[in-house]
Amino acid sequence: MMLTPELEATRKQIESIARDYGLDFFEVIYEMIDFETMNQIAAYDGFPVRYPHWRFGMEYNKLSKSYAYGLSKIYELVINTDPCYAYLMNCNRDVDQKTIMAHVYAHCDFFKNNASFAHTNRKMMDVMANHGTQVRQYIERYGEDTVEAFLDTALSLENLIDFHSDHIQRLEKKPYGYDEDAIDQTPNFRLRSKPHMEKYINPKEYIEEQERQYKEEQLRKKERFPSEPYRDVLLFLMENAPLENWQVEILSIVRDEALYFAPQRATKIMNEGWASYWHSVIMTQRAATASEIVDFADLHSGTMAMSARQLNPYKIGLEIYRDIEERWNTGRFGREYEECSSYEEKRKWDKQLGLGRQKIFEVRKVYNDVMFLDEFLTMELCERLKLFTFEYNGSSEQYEIASRQYQDIKQKLLTSLTNFGEPYIEIVDANHDNRGELYLVHTHTGVDLKLDYAQDTLANLYKVWKRPTNLETIVDERVKLLSYDGKEHTSRLL
Repeated sequence: MMLTPELEATRKQIESIARDYGLDFFEVIYEMIDFETMNQIAAYDGFPVRYPHWRFGMEYNKLSKSYAYGLSKIYELVINTDPCYAYLMNCNRDVDQKTIMAHVYAHCDFFKNNASFAHTNRKMMDVMANHGTQVRQYIERYGEDTVEAFLDTALSLENLIDFHSDHIQRLEKKPYGYDEDAIDQTPNFRLRSKPHMEKYINPKEYIEEQERQYKEEQLRKKERFPSEPYRDVLLFLMENAPLENWQVEILSIVRDEALYFAPQRATKIMNEGWASYWHSVIMTQRAATASEIVDFADLHSGTMAMSARQLNPYKIGLEIYRDIEERWNTGRFGREYEECSSYEEKRKWDKQLGLGRQKIFEVRKVYNDVMFLDEFLTMELCERLKLFTFEYNGSSEQYEIASRQYQDIKQKLLTSLTNFGEPYIEIVDANHDNRGELYLVHTHTGVDLKLDYAQDTLANLYKVWKRPTNLETIVDERVKLLSYDGKEHTSRLL
C-alpha cells in the first residue's frame, strides 16, 4: 500500500529537511504494510523474492511470536538498493512515521556514501528474484529434498568466504595459476660491492645456497595446491570440488548473497548510529511539533535503551558521533590537546573550530565499525556509557563483571567485530598427504573453536569435497588436528 496523502506530505517535508542538512541518498520508495507482512519480509532479510528455504519460515515464526508477546517490534525495514525500498508499519503513530522517515533517509545516505558499500550491487532485488527462480527450477528438476539438503550444506559454509574478495583487483583471473617460468626467474641475491670486496660480501657458497633454497621453494609451491593459503573457501569449492553444475550455482548464490550482506554486518554500529543521530537532529530541530515532542522522546529513549547483557548499536553509534562532533567543534583532538596535563584546562578546552559536522560526514564516508571504535571510542565514553566486560564464572554458575578497564573493553569489542567475530580459516592444502584431502588451518586469536560446530562444518565440507577434511586449530593451548573421513570424527595432537 502506498502512503496516505498526509504521510506523503510528511515524506516530502522530511526529505527536504534531510537534504538541507547535506544528506545525499537515492530515491526512496515507501510501502505501508501490516505486521504480518513486515515479519514475512524481515524473515527474508528484506527481500520477499528470495529462494524458498525452511530457515526463512523459522525466522518468521520467531518474529511473529516475539511481536505477539510484546517482546519486540519492527518499526521499519530499509533495503540497500537503487532506488531504496523502505517498509513502514501501518499501525505506527504519525510521530513514529515521521521519526522513521528521518531514520530511513539517513540509512540511505549511509548506503550510498560509505566506502564499504561501494562495490555492492544496487540492483540486488532483481538478483535475489533471479536466485529464487533458479532454485525453484532446480527443485522441480532434482526434487525438493535433494536441493534443500544441498542448500543446508551450502548455508552452513556461507561464512567461510573472503568478505573483501570482490574489492580486490587481481591481475590474474585464476587465483591458483602457477607461472611455469618462475623457477628460472631466480632473483639476484648479490649485494652491491666493490670488486676487491666481492668475495667477502657475496661468498660463492652463500649465493649458491640462496639460489638453491629459492628453487626448492618454487618447486614446493608448484606441487602445493593452492600455492598460497586461500581464505575464500566457498569460492575454492565452487572452482575445484567435484560438483554438478546446479550445485556450483547454489554455492554461487549463497556466496553472492553473503557478500552483499557483509558491508551491513561490518558497519552495523556506524549505520544505526548515523540514522539515530539524524533522526534526533531532524526531529528536535526542525520536524517535531510541540504536541509531538514528548511522544518522540518516548520513542527515541526506548530505542536507545541499553541492556545489561548486550550492546545497543543505536546507542553506541549515536554517542560516538555526538562525541566526535563535540570534540571537533571545540578542538579537543590533536597533539596540543593530548599533551595538555591540566585537567581543568582540558575540561574548559574550546578552540571554537566548528568542524564537528564536517568531521562526522568524513567519518561516515570512510570508516567501518572496527576502525570507528578503534579510533573514536574514548575512555571518557566508556565511563559515560558504563561499559564493562563479563565472563561466566564456573564456580558460581553465573555471568559476572570481569573488567571495567578501558583497554579491556575496547579489546573485547574489537575482537568481537573483527571478521564479524567469526573464526579466520584458510585452505592451505587441497591434496594433503597426496590423497586429495582438504587441509584447513584456523588462525587462533585467543578464543577456541566450538568443537561441535567445527565437527559439523568438517562433515559438511566432506559432502562438498567428497574426500576427507582436516582442520588444524588450537584447543586448550595445544595444537590439534580435527579430521572427518565420511564415517567418523577423529582428533590428534600435533
